[in-house]
Amino acid sequence: MSRTGAAQDAADGVVVVGGGAAGLCLAHWLGKDPDIPVTVVEAPDGPLRPAERTWCYWEAGPGEFEEAVVTSWTRLRVRGPDGSAVESEPAPLRYRMVRSGRFEQLVHSRLAARPTARLLRATAHEVRDTPYGAEVRCTGADGRPLTLRGRHVFDSRPAHGIPPHRTLLLQHFRGWFVRTGAPRFDPGVADLMDFRVPQPRHGLAFGYVLPLAPDRALVEYTEFSRTPLTTPAYEAALRHYTADVLRLGPLTVESAEQGVIPMTDARFPGRTGPAVFRIGAAGGATRPATGYTFAAVQRQSRAIAEALRHGRADVPPPHGRRQLAMDAVLLRALDTGRVDGPRFFTDLFRRVPMERLLRFLDGGSTPWEEFGIGLRTPVGPMLRTAAELPFLARRETARRDTGRSEESPR
Repeated sequence: MSRTGAAQDAADGVVVVGGGAAGLCLAHWLGKDPDIPVTVVEAPDGPLRPAERTWCYWEAGPGEFEEAVVTSWTRLRVRGPDGSAVESEPAPLRYRMVRSGRFEQLVHSRLAARPTARLLRATAHEVRDTPYGAEVRCTGADGRPLTLRGRHVFDSRPAHGIPPHRTLLLQHFRGWFVRTGAPRFDPGVADLMDFRVPQPRHGLAFGYVLPLAPDRALVEYTEFSRTPLTTPAYEAALRHYTADVLRLGPLTVESAEQGVIPMTDARFPGRTGPAVFRIGAAGGATRPATGYTFAAVQRQSRAIAEALRHGRADVPPPHGRRQLAMDAVLLRALDTGRVDGPRFFTDLFRRVPMERLLRFLDGGSTPWEEFGIGLRTPVGPMLRTAAELPFLARRETARRDTGRSEESPR
């Protein structure tokens, strides 16, 4: 963008801290209103700027960011430990992949065309409330100290720790973008969970395959467990999965990505002061039981922009109470080993129509549909877990290094 604002030390309207998925989604929706000036504080090039990331979500019809979609799939598949496959076409939903670089270019170009929006390359150090709203203290790309002032500040930076919780699992993964020597993939089918991998003693593990062409795909090894692996351990798991399970033959690893996503029943604050709000993963946008964030960020951004247009400073919760309660039960059941993870997810996709299940995972299901989905889970272990949750104390855990920004999960 041409209007970097590097020489300015004041901003009216709204300041958005962070130029990842949450920050740029919100800036995009706010930028549509000429009466709401918006400044995005984005880390300059360097070690604080995250590497390219992959975000996935499902949506019906063309969405607001369709130009940033790399590819999409109409059919989805889950494979059980025995190799049995559950494959479905969840029309009208399509599973979409967005790469962060392409998404940033799209939103930057849109903001550049809006006179009330600007992008500032700077490192934010402190966000605090003031009598007139809030301010962000930062250092510009040229080393100058800057203070940005606005009526409202929306902060998407990773939290310094996980709030008190009863259960904390980590979804940790490493993925290869591979090119094979011969066509090995069906570009029309995405494998969401492939449980034909060795299972850890605690938690669960699965493969994740997103074909980009007959000879190209993103192939990931993922675990839900308490502790991340070392990079060599992920590499060994990926070699086994690509060679012995998928039988891809000779291949070239063109690039790799790695990350850790907290899956927890912690209550993330949406507001840290009268004029300071948390958005993205730091504000609880990550769906606890799945690790998906991008769709929730879009919904929340639209709702925030709509509230500000009507003069309300409001950040609606990214997920409903019913969904969070059900996720808390599932996380606890997985963590205690009361349910077998691979069997649980394979049976759920087999017994529930995929379109309905995806709507449920996106918070779009009705209470009656949720009741029906619950009946297709191991009812006894789930009820036992639900009964004990209210009596469990919440505890704090120090923030763990994720290897990438926590606002960039699937």
